[in-house]
Amino acid sequence: MTVDDQITFIYVADLARSAAFYGSGLGFTLVLDQGGCLIYEVTPTSYLGVCDVRPEKVGVSGALVTFVTDDVDGWHDRAVEAGATIVQAPRHNERYEIYNFFAEDPDGNQFEVQRFDNPAWKVADA
Repeated sequence: MTVDDQITFIYVADLARSAAFYGSGLGFTLVLDQGGCLIYEVTPTSYLGVCDVRPEKVGVSGALVTFVTDDVDGWHDRAVEAGATIVQAPRHNERYEIYNFFAEDPDGNQFEVQRFDNPAWKVADA
């Protein structure tokens, strides 16, 4: 038994605004429009679901979406151009051996973009 794909869902107050941010802004490909929920491909097996919810239900959650890439600075520039609020500028984090930044989408959902210092960060690659 295996997991074939992974979807992380976030909830937003303005689906159209978030569609512009994640679609044209960050450049993720829309693969499924369910009306109140849009699912974007992030990688061939990883997806982000952006779902409409009543505004009073949107708030801080314990979840953090992290996108792993070699081009952290490029994604930082793209996030700024898309209208993200930068929470922490790109920096090296010695404790976790990563280079990363934190930002918020238009609904305040925080996300991180990071690069591992060790290119063989997956145990299977070591």
